[in-house]
Amino acid sequence: MSEQSKSSQAPDRRPHVVIAGAGIAGVQTAVALREQGWRGAITLLGDEPHQPYDRPPLSKAVLLGKAEGSTFDVDFEGLGIALHLSRPVTALRPDAHVIETADGPLSYDYAVLATGADPIVLPGSEGLPGVHLLRTLDDAERLRPVLAAQHEIVVVGAGWIGAEFATAAREAGCAVTVVEAADRPLAGALPAEVAAHMTGWYADAGAELRINARVASVTAGAVTLADGTTLPADAVVVGIGARPATAWLAGSGVEVSPQDGSVLADEQLRTSVADVYAVGDCASFPSARYGSRLLIHHWDNALQGPRTVGENIARGDAQGVAYDPVPYFWSEQFGRFVQYAGHHGDADELVWRGDPAGAAWSVIWLREGRLVALLAVGRPRDLAQGRKLIERGVAMDRERAANAAVPLKAAAL
Repeated sequence: MSEQSKSSQAPDRRPHVVIAGAGIAGVQTAVALREQGWRGAITLLGDEPHQPYDRPPLSKAVLLGKAEGSTFDVDFEGLGIALHLSRPVTALRPDAHVIETADGPLSYDYAVLATGADPIVLPGSEGLPGVHLLRTLDDAERLRPVLAAQHEIVVVGAGWIGAEFATAAREAGCAVTVVEAADRPLAGALPAEVAAHMTGWYADAGAELRINARVASVTAGAVTLADGTTLPADAVVVGIGARPATAWLAGSGVEVSPQDGSVLADEQLRTSVADVYAVGDCASFPSARYGSRLLIHHWDNALQGPRTVGENIARGDAQGVAYDPVPYFWSEQFGRFVQYAGHHGDADELVWRGDPAGAAWSVIWLREGRLVALLAVGRPRDLAQGRKLIERGVAMDRERAANAAVPLKAAAL
């Protein structure tokens, strides 16, 4: 046997990173490792059969048939990343440094948990024909003909995903009714005085919004509310939130929040067990900037966190770098571009910039005079300037900040 043949059959002794999850957090972790100089093996495990893809277009271009998909432009083979599709993870055994999968175990030197979040299912709707979630490419493909047929659709939940789907459905010509159990849209994200000004967006777009409306039951062709109202529905789309996909970690020793199910990562995105990191929608982390633990189910967090994980694994020292971002997300709904940066609490002072009845306005939140968060509707310059001010922890002149004609950066003290 030639030396080359012997070499090709020799086991790979390089240190090995196994990444559980091939969404944006998993893919970006693999890429970041190479960018940080990691020369060991990298295995990326995805539970779907599709090439890894981006999720934001699913509720927009893909859903409306304007794009066939949103595959990441990553040369996995060229980067030396072993991509395994249709290989869901089933268990983690840190004592043996093994991840169990549907196709057998994989040994790791470092493991990265990037399994994302699963949509919350409306009780009693599981398996019913005509009831849809919108989380995966297959979900979007199943919904595309529903929109094309201009059906009568009931959307359960007036959060970000509900609003974005309702926007797409109205653009497709569907009759849309959105039912929300809370007293306003975006109840989990924004205070009542802000969300109140978004309520009218639905009617302006020709969609009906029913608040304080709880679903009692879903049957073929109809949704019945708790007050007895029956809404005709050719299709029902459920958007009532998501929960970290961490059930597979039971018995692993990885500490998980009993409240929200997130992996309790530390400031360097390490889990409670050695050599295992967590990133993206499945993980929460302590923020020194905000003095609280954050669980962020948004695209930018799944993009930024992997850079910290990649650097910390590639460095391999005890110091590491901390992850403490200014959270950011955006949403396109009812002809408006909505952006948010930072993190606010109920006790923070709310300051308006502009008329919320108009097409463009912002809201900022101050904590002890310092800018901590900002919501911008059609004011991207406010967002760009505000994000930098939040990163720097800048104190603000409240009166100047409340003047929409004054650039936000000019209100900094």
